[in-house]
Amino acid sequence: MKNTLIAATMTAAALGAAPAKAQDIQVFPSGSSPSVIADPKNFSGQVVVDLLTPPSVETPASSGLVTFAPRARTAWHSHPAGQMLIVTAGKGWVQREGQARQEIKSSDVVWIPAGIKHWHGATDTNGMSHIAVTYIRDGKNADWMELVTDQEYGAR
Repeated sequence: MKNTLIAATMTAAALGAAPAKAQDIQVFPSGSSPSVIADPKNFSGQVVVDLLTPPSVETPASSGLVTFAPRARTAWHSHPAGQMLIVTAGKGWVQREGQARQEIKSSDVVWIPAGIKHWHGATDTNGMSHIAVTYIRDGKNADWMELVTDQEYGAR
């Protein structure tokens, strides 16, 4: 659903886009998009996503505030053009496939390069929120894979 929403937004932006010289500052009021419960095919546990900025032709990226309850996490996934996470509250984990998970906490910034299989989410005892800035290549922002098992999640 998220990829469909992003593709529809990009198409609408492309059809109605003004020339680059006519660009204005845009303000996206807080709460202007409804909160969405994350798709259980791509997330485990209670996860809420609030779209902050839609992608556009001029800036092929979108951003959202993602809030994870304790033990909630993404599925394994990668990004064709990379992703930046800015942790805004709580504590969480991020893990690249084949490597040890790393703790992330409020004010940390995480860069995930293009094509890296990984997951991220809250710790087992603390919730975590982050702003995700996801870059888009060829109309796609993520390649979703299998859910992270409880065994994978609990492994150090």
